[in-house]
Amino acid sequence: MEFDLAIKGGTLVTASGVFETDIGINGGSIAAWGDRLKGRRELDAGGMLVLPGGVDPHVHLAMPAGPTRSSDDWASGTLAAACGGTTTLVDFVEPEPGQSLVDALQARRAEADGQVHIDYGLHMTLRWADEATLASVPDIVAAGCPTFKAYTTYEGFRLNDADMLAAMQAVAAAGGTLMVHCENDAMIHLAQARLIAQGRTGPSAHPLSRPPEAEADAVQHVIHLATQAACPVYIVHISTSEGALAVQAAKDHGLDVMGETCPQYLLLDEGLFSAPGFDAAKYVCSPPLRAPEHASALWRYLAQGTIDVVATDHCPFNFDGQKNLGSADFRQIPNGLPGVELRLALMHTFGVRTGRISLANWVHLCSTAPARTFGLYPRKGSLAPRADADIVIFDPMRTFGVTHGDLHEQVDYTPYEGLTLTGSPRTVLQRGKILFDEGHFVGQPGAGAFLAGDSPTASRSGA
Repeated sequence: MEFDLAIKGGTLVTASGVFETDIGINGGSIAAWGDRLKGRRELDAGGMLVLPGGVDPHVHLAMPAGPTRSSDDWASGTLAAACGGTTTLVDFVEPEPGQSLVDALQARRAEADGQVHIDYGLHMTLRWADEATLASVPDIVAAGCPTFKAYTTYEGFRLNDADMLAAMQAVAAAGGTLMVHCENDAMIHLAQARLIAQGRTGPSAHPLSRPPEAEADAVQHVIHLATQAACPVYIVHISTSEGALAVQAAKDHGLDVMGETCPQYLLLDEGLFSAPGFDAAKYVCSPPLRAPEHASALWRYLAQGTIDVVATDHCPFNFDGQKNLGSADFRQIPNGLPGVELRLALMHTFGVRTGRISLANWVHLCSTAPARTFGLYPRKGSLAPRADADIVIFDPMRTFGVTHGDLHEQVDYTPYEGLTLTGSPRTVLQRGKILFDEGHFVGQPGAGAFLAGDSPTASRSGA
């Protein structure tokens, strides 16, 4: 049999193992594995790793942030993702006051459709828990957005305990999962007030204003609430050993709790806040970068399965013109770091090559687990027959130095400047079509599509 496309001679890496075989593609889907497959077109993957396209379930493109927006729009952010080997991302809908969830979803899709270079999904943010809002939760699930996000901090987003419980019950009843940003708001406000009273207004005060205890307390509290509401919860961007330990304890008790961390919490630390002048503002994100011992613990929790997903929380703001909005008060610095393009390379270099995680776990954390968690599996995150032919041909030996000028993210710096990485995508395909090849984006602009997610619980239980 001759396939539309055959990828030959590579080492296939999936979440379940590593295989020396070819892969055949027909009509945009994976058709078969086998030896000596033939294709009308063939790609030589000799010496390369062949893996499912990355799935990044936590990004913020064109996200409003006070008087500004995150600097990557839908077009630039998805192009950067594709160049880094991510072929699916999931962003957020943030309804405006007085706007219904359904209208907000339609508006957000209208922003993205026709602009995205890769496939995308959406999470719905629950900023309120009034009766009308929660009554529309089943409609949002039916529209293909079965995951919702809530916050324990931030003015205009924070839900109190009663509202959080109501939101959890509504989401659980609709078959959804609630993602939660966990930091104790009262602790943060107390620490911020003390710092300002001491005249500490620069960016170096940011990590002091959001101590590890604020995350640990909120993670534990949210898990307790979720237990009462019988709601599956996903704790986003875990940055502390205590936060991860709380997730592990919940799992040990059989609770439906999942955890996520990000490359910045594995690779960067609070020492960057000693940068001179205002340069430390480049590293302001929430939760903040922590002491190195937290990163060491997070790597261990990744290896043992406590933390399920590595996402980027890509939320870029230019140093000049955006971060400096907080030049007089660290509380006004837009929070967020860029990183959507380098996730696979960073995790290969500092995870796989150091022996902290296996090749299969790398694919699990960056592709298969997020696809399963957010209702996109087995269409995404898989190399099995009938899955979309979203494939990365990854060169495990290419070594390069990270420099902002070589990246495609629409932001004026990278927090990973100067790192030396080994391993990067050589060729990236989506539904059998080449998006990126040998350092160049060659895909069709705006060819990505909205993905309607299935029930995450059902997807996670799949093979």
